[in-house]
Amino acid sequence: MITNRSVAPLAVILVAGSTVLTPPAWADPPPTPQPVAPAASPTTGRPGGGQTGKVPVAEGYGGAVSTVDPDASRAALKVLRRGGNAVDAAVAAAAVLGVTEPYSAGLAGGGFLLYYDARRGKVHTIDGRETAPKAMTATSLEGVPFEEAVTSGLSAGVPGSVAQWELALRRFGTLSLRQALQPAVEVADRGFTVDQTFHDQTAANAARFADFTSTAKLFLPGGAPPRVGSTFRNPELAETYRTLGRKGPGWLYGGRLGEEVVATVKRPPVTPGSTRNVRPGLMELPDLRAYRALERPPTKVVYKGMDVYGMAPPSSGGSTVGEALNILEALPGVGPHEYLEASRLAFADRGRYVGDVPGVPLAELLSDGFAKERACLVTERAMAHPAPAGEPDGAYGPCPADSPAAPETGTAAPEGPETTHLVVADRRGNVVAYNITIESTGGNGIVVPGRGFLLNNELTDFTFGPAPGDPNLPGPGKRPRSSMAPTIVLADGEPLLAVGSPGGSTIITTVLQILVNRWELGMSLPEALAAPRATQRNTAQTQAEQGFIDRHGAELTGRGHSLVLNPEIGAATAVEFLGRGRLQAVAEPSRRGGGSALVVSPAR
Repeated sequence: MITNRSVAPLAVILVAGSTVLTPPAWADPPPTPQPVAPAASPTTGRPGGGQTGKVPVAEGYGGAVSTVDPDASRAALKVLRRGGNAVDAAVAAAAVLGVTEPYSAGLAGGGFLLYYDARRGKVHTIDGRETAPKAMTATSLEGVPFEEAVTSGLSAGVPGSVAQWELALRRFGTLSLRQALQPAVEVADRGFTVDQTFHDQTAANAARFADFTSTAKLFLPGGAPPRVGSTFRNPELAETYRTLGRKGPGWLYGGRLGEEVVATVKRPPVTPGSTRNVRPGLMELPDLRAYRALERPPTKVVYKGMDVYGMAPPSSGGSTVGEALNILEALPGVGPHEYLEASRLAFADRGRYVGDVPGVPLAELLSDGFAKERACLVTERAMAHPAPAGEPDGAYGPCPADSPAAPETGTAAPEGPETTHLVVADRRGNVVAYNITIESTGGNGIVVPGRGFLLNNELTDFTFGPAPGDPNLPGPGKRPRSSMAPTIVLADGEPLLAVGSPGGSTIITTVLQILVNRWELGMSLPEALAAPRATQRNTAQTQAEQGFIDRHGAELTGRGHSLVLNPEIGAATAVEFLGRGRLQAVAEPSRRGGGSALVVSPAR
């Protein structure tokens, strides 16, 4: 386990397993809480036992789940009610999301899974990140226009989700892969109701979807996006899941399905007459045979007396969230300005040091000494752009002299805003926080013919270059750096909170801001998720939602920050342990159409 050196925790009161802090004097009043819908019925998993709408907050006992989608949440709840554990339920929900959220997740994608094992009192992680083909080199993406790479075979990484599901179930679950996939088979067969978000995402991708025969056939029936309120069925995906359950992961990793994936990557089914320049990919069948999901030690920092666990590289989520928390704890006070500056500094270090490379100085990036040295750069004014990376070398003294702005470097491509996150807790106290993705909304836009799923375009997360020394340049078998940040917080060795979000590199700031809201501002978890957000990633401008600009814009502009509107940042899901077996599942009340929070039983 990779950890930082402990510091004397700030004052914190643990009441029945929930942390309560008095908001500091500078804090604005928390946002008006969203109405809490009735807890999910233990029989139907639907609010009030009959409605079908999304419920953003649910409290109760016996297990809890939060996803962006009611079908996925109900699938997880059903597994829990039948005696399955958190890992079983998480895999089932992830597979359903491949049906109902196919532009964010799927069996041809990848992700990072964080798991707290209550019996052993230990946090585990499983890295299911996609890998570059063996033929990919540091220059394979040089000169390729980003928008052209997005919709291509070249951007498709070797998928990791299926291997991750199989490893998670084998190591920690109680169900077989076939059993865990069954809820997804059922949803794909019977269909789901098209909502506004699904319609809008399809419409936004319609031009590129139309350029592939298999994609147009599936997602543009009759040549147009499915209308809101219609039922969308995917019998091809249902059959794919059935066969995968019967034949096992080898069907993908070297078998017939793998052959079809490779053929699609190398010879995309471009619609006759299309003028799109679709580059073929480099993936071969041996790349699939060589893929392995990996167990890795989690990152860990001690923040306000709590243990905060995250994902180690190739994810930069654990290191960047952890470093920013350490910087904030080293400051005399925390407000919006300090939150932005801590994030700016942590992102500077992320860009310099973190990637799927040997020798990432992770222990020093998460050390208290390094955090204190970085905190020296936080003044009353916003730092000059860009903030320089630090020197995590173990030699930390008094605050150094002011550092000049670092030169503009790097040609890193922007990370896709899509992805999805789910959390599950079971009656035994096991917890899963799980980010899954196919990268951009709609992945690379190419459906494997006859199989009902989109390919990922994860390799666009690599730095395109030329960028000598960049830890995130592509290479044979490398995993692109990710910002996915599934996070689990323990207090006194017991689970307290699990949280995560989609949103590309804004995932890190979303998770960080929720933790700051919860424990620096004393918000409840529903308030912490609903509060307006801002994201500073060592960029010239800070992106912020309108509510954040309205509340803090004048003060922050006066301190030298430049704010620019981002209408929507993140779409988090979380669960908190309230003590005495009571759980609170929380999803977004409105972002991306809102989420679905359910509990096994509203009463003990």
